[in-house]
Amino acid sequence: MLTIATPEGVTFSLPLAGPFTRSLAYFIDMAALMAFFKIFHTVFQMLQLMGDVGIGLTILIQFAFINGACLLSELLWQGKTPGKKVLGLRVMDEHGLKLRPEQVVIRNLLRFVDALPVFYALGGTVALFSSRSQRLGDLAAGTVVVRTVKSSPPDVESVLAGKYNSFRDHPHLEARLRQKISAEEAQLALHALVRRDELEAEARVRLYEEFANLFREKVKFPVEAVFGLSDEQYVRNVVETVFRKRSSV
Repeated sequence: MLTIATPEGVTFSLPLAGPFTRSLAYFIDMAALMAFFKIFHTVFQMLQLMGDVGIGLTILIQFAFINGACLLSELLWQGKTPGKKVLGLRVMDEHGLKLRPEQVVIRNLLRFVDALPVFYALGGTVALFSSRSQRLGDLAAGTVVVRTVKSSPPDVESVLAGKYNSFRDHPHLEARLRQKISAEEAQLALHALVRRDELEAEARVRLYEEFANLFREKVKFPVEAVFGLSDEQYVRNVVETVFRKRSSV
């Protein structure tokens, strides 16, 4: 279990993915890539007719494509590859921060080291003895692989009841906001509102300011929708917007 405590006193936990589950996700990725390789089977055969140079070139192309495909998938899908999406896994920063592109690059570049001598023997062994199931690439990049927790929509009425939401006057922007905000971000913001009275005043102000700034960067609402809103009310509006949609589905 990965437990992360923010400076504002909010603690959350996510279950870690073990070596077996991660291996299964990798095999799914490889199966998808092998199916794609069949399209270029004739090209690879022609390269191999060139002798050792052609065989070497074929291996190099396949290596670059496999690692490049995993790298691009994790960059574009917020730490997920097709196999990870199927099994409900994703890569994240080990401290709960936003996953940075350079972290994705580092962990994927070191795949060839983890794969030594065969079938990820080195990376698998390191992961088995790591408290967070991290292979060498994860240790170098500061990343972990976690299992996505599926939860039922929370009862937000007790937190948001009686609060006017000025965002409702802009449904097209609300729709964009729902697309931009991840499930984890929405859950954390809701958790911060639920635990409002447990936080010290200074920590509460700082926490809501960080959440509000994060959400403001995702979607810009017109002045009339945000005029006079405190950071806390801004966060309430966002949370109500996100979970109102989910509750109605």
